[in-house]
Amino acid sequence: MAGEGMSQNFIHDFIDEELAPGGRCEGERVHTRFPPEPNGYLHIGHAKAIYVDFGTAEKYQGICNLRMDDTNPTKEDVTFVEAIQEDIKWLGYDWEDRFYFASEYFEQMYAFAEELIQKGLAYVCELTPEQMREKRGDVGKPAESPYRDRPIEESLTLFRKMRAGEFPDGTMTLRAKIDLASGNFNMRDPVIYRISHMKHHRTGTEWCIYPMYDYAHPLEDAMECITHSLCSLEFEDHRPLYDWVIANVSAPSKPRQIEFARLNITYTVLSKRKLRQLVEEGKVSGWDDPRMPTLCGLRRRGYTPSAIRNFCERIGVSKAASTVEYGFLEHCIREDLNLTARRVMAVLRPVKLTITNYPEDMQESFPVENNPNQPEDGFRDVTFSRDLYIESDDFMEVPQSKYHRLYPGNEVRLKGSYVVKCTGCVKDEQGTVIEVLAEYDPDSRGGNPADGRKIKGTIHWVDSRNCLDAEVRLYDNLFTDPDPDSGDKNFLDCLNPNSLEVLTHCKLEACLREAKPEESFQFMRMGYFCADRKDGTKDGPVFNRTVNLKDSFKPKA
Repeated sequence: MAGEGMSQNFIHDFIDEELAPGGRCEGERVHTRFPPEPNGYLHIGHAKAIYVDFGTAEKYQGICNLRMDDTNPTKEDVTFVEAIQEDIKWLGYDWEDRFYFASEYFEQMYAFAEELIQKGLAYVCELTPEQMREKRGDVGKPAESPYRDRPIEESLTLFRKMRAGEFPDGTMTLRAKIDLASGNFNMRDPVIYRISHMKHHRTGTEWCIYPMYDYAHPLEDAMECITHSLCSLEFEDHRPLYDWVIANVSAPSKPRQIEFARLNITYTVLSKRKLRQLVEEGKVSGWDDPRMPTLCGLRRRGYTPSAIRNFCERIGVSKAASTVEYGFLEHCIREDLNLTARRVMAVLRPVKLTITNYPEDMQESFPVENNPNQPEDGFRDVTFSRDLYIESDDFMEVPQSKYHRLYPGNEVRLKGSYVVKCTGCVKDEQGTVIEVLAEYDPDSRGGNPADGRKIKGTIHWVDSRNCLDAEVRLYDNLFTDPDPDSGDKNFLDCLNPNSLEVLTHCKLEACLREAKPEESFQFMRMGYFCADRKDGTKDGPVFNRTVNLKDSFKPKA
């Protein structure tokens, strides 16, 4: 019954049953929704939820709404609304014309609340939050509010005065009248409306009472005729309240809530509150800092939508909570960029290499393949001259065991050009090597000696007469602890002081002057990098390391 694309999982098993003849949704179109709160930027955990919500709709040729859950005006902002839309579009999903705000339903939600009061299923309570927690009691000792049996007309009058702004914040709430003896504390007369005299980013000062999420969310789903409300496992204990709300008001439909395990990933925190703290305390440069797990941060670091979707597909959807290795996310981006990224030469820690027997006034070109996995991408010409740059660690005056790069008397292959033999070096007054000297073999053009002798080492290089000076930023995990958010740890104490290294005056192939923002490349032997989307200029670009080349992650068969 399901379509192509997303792998079958337990959610789809439920949906298949409900679409079958005699099922709850027989003859209906699968309709899901993604309901983010506009109080922060989306992160990799949201990417899984987006994949589940939009992917499930696509699998069944259904539709998925985008809905901003803007029921809490204290932390919401239009900037977040715009960023959320941009991130979802970047991932490759489209809500078409189905873009909603919870605030659009405030009037209907208020009417449903009056309906509950008139049915004797809600009452105005004057307990403070502290008193309310005390009165709820524990599992064995339920206690009720002294306002629980308040007359219906009195609650209705007070509720209307709450809406009219006649009471200050915190003095009254509207509570659902359910079951104070329930072992599920969410059912012990939960608050469904609170007073908040705060300007809303869309409705302004029109409202001074706002619905609670557990009350608003099922009503939004019902009014949008959502068939399946897919959410993370933390809402499993809230499902009885979700069903109670829908069952006790005259809602136009009855969605089904299904929970799945949220994404946990090592060396990362995915709490929006803590991500906000990192930004506000200046621990990172912003929400789009490439070390952040936000989608805008991953995008700036060079992660691609296809790699993130592939990651979400391969980690699967289940009820069981688990933690995914960050290395697997890196594995997915390596796989993607290996197929798509152009190969270029870039020297990040340069030292000059002088080919002493190469004519000073001569310069020639060598064809270099752009990507062996994309032969249709062709070749580019790389210039070669007497004066080159190589990586400083590609020369060692006194070599270690099994060191096959440049040292006095040793030969190496300069990628795609010639074989050179090191003849010595030049040092400054402090004894630091500032120039490596070598002689080239004119009969080894293309890197292959005419006599067939074996060359063990191959190194990359750039032509000093035709290169680009750039800044390169090397990123590592933001945290040193694989689980910085567990137990009694202060996650800020787990910050990695070496999560960013900035290299200046790196020497890159001149072709990178034309790199477009976010365009990815493989810097040969160094890793995958992308042109920063915010910083740098055409003549002074900035590149961010997405991931290094070495893949220590071994996916299970």
